[in-house]
Amino acid sequence: MNRRFVLAALPLFIALTAAAPAKKAPPPAPLPDLVKVVLTTELGPIELELDAKHAPIATRNFVRYVDQRRFDGITFYRAMKLAWGEQPNGLIQAGTRGDPKRDLPPIAHETTDQTGILHKAGSISMARWAPGTAKGDFSILLADMPSLDADPKSTDPEARAGYTAFGRVSAGMEVVRQIFDAPISSTLGEGAMKGQMIAKPVKVLTARRVVG
Repeated sequence: MNRRFVLAALPLFIALTAAAPAKKAPPPAPLPDLVKVVLTTELGPIELELDAKHAPIATRNFVRYVDQRRFDGITFYRAMKLAWGEQPNGLIQAGTRGDPKRDLPPIAHETTDQTGILHKAGSISMARWAPGTAKGDFSILLADMPSLDADPKSTDPEARAGYTAFGRVSAGMEVVRQIFDAPISSTLGEGAMKGQMIAKPVKVLTARRVVG
């Protein structure tokens, strides 16, 4: 083929290529209103029931981590134990802990006054720094913690936003309590989290959706 023709045709080829519309990724398959997930830990299974109907953003995010196997090998690393109220009182926390190989982009914040899902005993809730920063860390509550719910009337932005509860433990609270009772390190953790870090974090072997 004539080299001059090829060079002359090249700009046209580039223009046509640039003008071609990019293929859009297919939309994710819709989730059922309730999604069941089993976290198989070293101490036994924890079954979760996630509310995709009322908290679709947090539930879809959690399911993506599960389906992409990003939760396999994570740990429950924190047990926040509160001395007041009916015992046990507090929460346990697990997740990716900022691991860039596991983390997906942060998600939009869903408030409890929007979803109607409150922070009750057995609830699962997204861990975060500021609203809109939640990624792959989550907490499971041992007791009702209304202080984590959104308070629209508060003048404090943090209290007004609250945290995002998006489901509950449907089986395996005895495993949650075992993790909560695990020995705590006196040296690990920084700031408010010092004295709340589990000395030997409890590994999540697998996280899988329950179909049917």
